[in-house]
Amino acid sequence: MRLEGKVAVITGGASGMGLASAMRFLVEGAQVVIADYNSVTGEAALKDAAAAGFGESVSFIRTDVAREEDVVAMLEHAVGRFGRLDIVFNNAGVGGAIGPVTETSVADWDYTFDVLAKGVFLGIKHSARIMREQKSGGSIINTASIAGLSGDGGPLVYSAAKAAVINLSMSAAVELAPDLIRVNTICPGFIATPLAESGDPEGTRVHFAKAQPWPDYGQGEHIAGAALYFASDDSLFVTGEKLVVDGGLMAAGPKLSEVFPRTSARNAKVSGVTKGSTGAANEIRRL
Repeated sequence: MRLEGKVAVITGGASGMGLASAMRFLVEGAQVVIADYNSVTGEAALKDAAAAGFGESVSFIRTDVAREEDVVAMLEHAVGRFGRLDIVFNNAGVGGAIGPVTETSVADWDYTFDVLAKGVFLGIKHSARIMREQKSGGSIINTASIAGLSGDGGPLVYSAAKAAVINLSMSAAVELAPDLIRVNTICPGFIATPLAESGDPEGTRVHFAKAQPWPDYGQGEHIAGAALYFASDDSLFVTGEKLVVDGGLMAAGPKLSEVFPRTSARNAKVSGVTKGSTGAANEIRRL
């Protein structure tokens, strides 16, 4: 198996792209720590993994990636449970601040950057310390987005945070290369996950399938395949790279405000912050 003997930590690992990646890593022979803010989905993920025969190879820890002490505890848990650390997939995310820039609060900006950008920074910081001490290299994978590559690929604050992740990853790749620690980024397009589907899975999938040249919607398994490449020794000479997984959307030009006109900031009738699959309530204000 491609990840035999490796230990991986996946944040946001209890649902969507993270869960798909956790299950793929387990199939490929890794031992996996699923870290997630949502304990309910975390326990459900453990049960699913156990039912698939991976009960001894997986663990769950509740983690708020925006809290440094939580990130430290998460990584210490991995080393304590499985003996080492080889792969960290900083994947946890939320939709974050929405609405026009003129109506976006500082609190909503801070929440979005805390989860999407600071969470990745903390994951890199503390996993690199462990990997450097082990002296056997490692792979750090970060989830960004096509929103970080375009001015019309996502909500404004979300896009800014994802752009930060891309540049942070490239800079960390340069710094950590002498330690044989690779740092790469995945930039998903429209992926049908619980975070994106918002109670209308079928409608979302149909809409997403029409949003890019590829005639089907993106799934968590597509991101899991990209993560597996970066996690495995197949990418041993690849670092500082950003891999776009979007069904050709960026090639065509995202034009998000045209594809999803109701969510365009210019047309928005609401402002606030969305908190994804964390289990915490969204905070939405009507304009």
